[in-house]
Amino acid sequence: MTPQPPTRPFAIGPYPLANNLILAPMAGITDRPFRTLCREFGAGLAVAEMVAANTALWGSRKSLRRLDYSGESEPVAAQIVGSDPVEMAAAARLNIELGAHIIDINMGCPAKKVCKVAAGSALLRDEALVGRILDAVVAAVDAPVTLKIRTGWSPETRNALQIARIARESGIAALTVHGRTRACHYGIPAEYATIRAIRETVGIPLIANGDIATAEQARRILDETGADALMIGRAARGRPWIFRDIAADLKVNKPAGFQSPSATPPADWIKDILTAHLEALYQFYGTHGVRIARKHIAWYCRHLPGASVFKDEINRIETTADQLSRVLAFFDQCPDTETSTG
Repeated sequence: MTPQPPTRPFAIGPYPLANNLILAPMAGITDRPFRTLCREFGAGLAVAEMVAANTALWGSRKSLRRLDYSGESEPVAAQIVGSDPVEMAAAARLNIELGAHIIDINMGCPAKKVCKVAAGSALLRDEALVGRILDAVVAAVDAPVTLKIRTGWSPETRNALQIARIARESGIAALTVHGRTRACHYGIPAEYATIRAIRETVGIPLIANGDIATAEQARRILDETGADALMIGRAARGRPWIFRDIAADLKVNKPAGFQSPSATPPADWIKDILTAHLEALYQFYGTHGVRIARKHIAWYCRHLPGASVFKDEINRIETTADQLSRVLAFFDQCPDTETSTG
């Protein structure tokens, strides 16, 4: 078999993607401003943060913003979470009506508040219910349905291979597997043997997820798993250009004199990206954008001198004008401020 290039076009159902690097859905992080930014930096797809299948909860301002896909580059991928097949099917239909093109089902979230209502990764303990949910959602929409899981509930009960078989039989368009069990949370390194076993056994478009922060890791995980695509989550926080960097480093036919993008771009360049991100957050959230922006500012600045003290200061600022002004002042005093494109 001829090895495929690491980064390459990838499709989900009828939707061709520019490449096989995907931004993972992350609650409270992958809002529309962040998805847009990651797409601009080369993510082939950016999955929206999860919304509850119980549509009675959609009246809150937070949920309404999560369901706002207006002006977003196609295809739009929405993620739903829940444990009732009927509710999940209804939520899928409504997301399509609101402008989504792909429905992703969350069976991987390890958060206690999700698992205690038998949703997210808790569903991996009930394979029959998994099948009913997948069947219901696939039947409910004329759109690709994808599934995101962990390798199982615990290391002793890894059943991702069986879930993958159920997904294939249900008509799931692509399966994302995070290389940890629910019990592992993020406390141990991800393992990829389970993902490889799925690749060798189940014919389904496969996306590997977990501990992908560099081009070296991306290449190794693609080689180890045989996956078709990679999903990048936590490593993209404060570093939306990770998609550009990994794609450039993995490019098979690099031009003569190619130089890999810097893992840590100059501070002036980061300042410009962060400023644009903050302005997008303020426009999307209004005054509430100040609170949303705090964690993003901390991630962008974490490697810079004085970041810890700056984080404490930023967390006390309450207005958009003061926040933006203080961010600009912080970067202006950084020693690494020559203009660069990274």
